[in-house]
Amino acid sequence: MIFLDASVLLAAEDNDDEQHQASAALLATGALATIDLAAYEVVNVAERRWRDPAASARLRQRLWAIAELGVLVRADAELTERTAELARAHQLSAYDAAYVAAARRLSLPLASCDQRDLVARGLAQLPSALLDQRSR
Repeated sequence: MIFLDASVLLAAEDNDDEQHQASAALLATGALATIDLAAYEVVNVAERRWRDPAASARLRQRLWAIAELGVLVRADAELTERTAELARAHQLSAYDAAYVAAARRLSLPLASCDQRDLVARGLAQLPSALLDQRSR
């Protein structure tokens, strides 16, 4: 199972994203988890930045499929405490830290397209890297 942040869901929808194919392939594996925060993040990007209600609907469907078939972590006191600790320790946004905290709670690798804040710091892996690992 792989834990996804919202950037992977968005990359799978965005044909121009450099991680598009790998993200779409990762979603097709079916063994996925994410956090409830992803629902708000994907809607925000699709509706506000892309202005694409159809993409927003597809992204919400994908997210709820993950919730139904995989794992959807919901915020709680322990998770928000760990999020604050990670945000301070790694100088992350609370949003990024929440994905890291939730993935760690489940002992799952975190897939993200956020190279600057998560991948470069060793807190997540690109979808393409995780696919390469699975194919070995």
